[in-house]
Amino acid sequence: MEEFSYEERQKIVEETIEKYMKYVSPGLARLFKFANLATVEWEGKGAQVCDIFGEAYIDCIGGFGVFNVGRNHPRIVEKAIEQLQRLPLSTRTLFNKQQADLAEKLAQITPGNLQYSFFCNSGAEAIEGALKLARLYTKKKKLVSCIHSFHGKTMGALSVSGREVYKKPFEPLIPETYQVPFNNIGAMREVVDEQTAAVIVEPVQGEGGVNIPSPDYLPQVREICTRVGALLILDEVQTGLGRTGKMFACEHYGVVPDILTLAKGLGGGIVPLGAFISTAEIWQVFEENPLIHSSTLGGNPLSCAIGLETLKVLEEEGIPRKAHEKGQYFLGKLQGLREKFPDLVKEVRGMGLLIGVEFFDSDMASLIAMEMAARKVLVVYTLNNPCVIRLEPPLVVSWEELDIVGEALEDSLQAVRKIVEEVMK
Repeated sequence: MEEFSYEERQKIVEETIEKYMKYVSPGLARLFKFANLATVEWEGKGAQVCDIFGEAYIDCIGGFGVFNVGRNHPRIVEKAIEQLQRLPLSTRTLFNKQQADLAEKLAQITPGNLQYSFFCNSGAEAIEGALKLARLYTKKKKLVSCIHSFHGKTMGALSVSGREVYKKPFEPLIPETYQVPFNNIGAMREVVDEQTAAVIVEPVQGEGGVNIPSPDYLPQVREICTRVGALLILDEVQTGLGRTGKMFACEHYGVVPDILTLAKGLGGGIVPLGAFISTAEIWQVFEENPLIHSSTLGGNPLSCAIGLETLKVLEEEGIPRKAHEKGQYFLGKLQGLREKFPDLVKEVRGMGLLIGVEFFDSDMASLIAMEMAARKVLVVYTLNNPCVIRLEPPLVVSWEELDIVGEALEDSLQAVRKIVEEVMK
């Protein structure tokens, strides 16, 4: 930043906002400005991001699960530079060693006998592929998912997502998709039958408000799928790769899926990378025509080299275990704030470092997010439940940074309480 004077930096901010208004999204520009975020992000490291003026923010958004190993992890940056200089993209006609190595590693660390991987560029793409694979293998059409779920915004992923405000404008979506309440096994039993190709569920609902199921829910969903011949797709795009305190959230429940989807953190906070993974038996349906599902840029050498290094960092640095320990500590602090502010905080819940703080209305959650931004902590509400503020920092966040976040939240709650008291006078 030394290369710019203060006036030059201010001009960059003004020009960037103006270009957002003219060429990107006027609505998004207004939203950022309203939320006290009228600045330009510039550089980052670990759990922090700095704006163009050098102001450091503790990032408790974490790209919604992208920065599990932190921003600019030195090992991953080094691997990215090495592969970038050698060969970043694939010919698509010769063997790709980096893709093969990453697929092998995923087969080794994923639960059960998942073996084959298809690589893409995002979570939504991974979901699209998983849905296609389920229909192709079972020769059935019916898809069942949960209310308040979030699986992406492409047409197939949106069809199995669970909030109507995002779906209605684009109907008709793909047919024979059904939603049932999350963590309601009776409703699942009523809808899932022999005509069902797949049930798709998040082990913990992220955008739904960090909703954690009862311990027996996923095992019972697994049993229902097995009984009727439906595939179980577990969407671990947000919950996977250490976020909940284990490498995969389904490990908390002892459940093995037929298809697993990953993205976000798989790219090491450096590149887009998604994947869906399944068994050798299910994958056989791709053998007759291996090009029936493809991606021009998916599985490129650059992203796969980074993905492999990311998995090594997660394992070798014990990041899932640390996420569990830090999550337990942070949840305790947040529960204390709930007890101190019962008039504002309805509930605190979480698993690992995927934590939701629920308020009594969405306006209160928005005010808290704005107050936190003023205190240089970034948080957002969850898309499918705007009463819930999500705390999802990079898993490398320090104990000291967690304490700072807790203090900022307490100060923000005090400020919002004063605002509420003034309004009520």
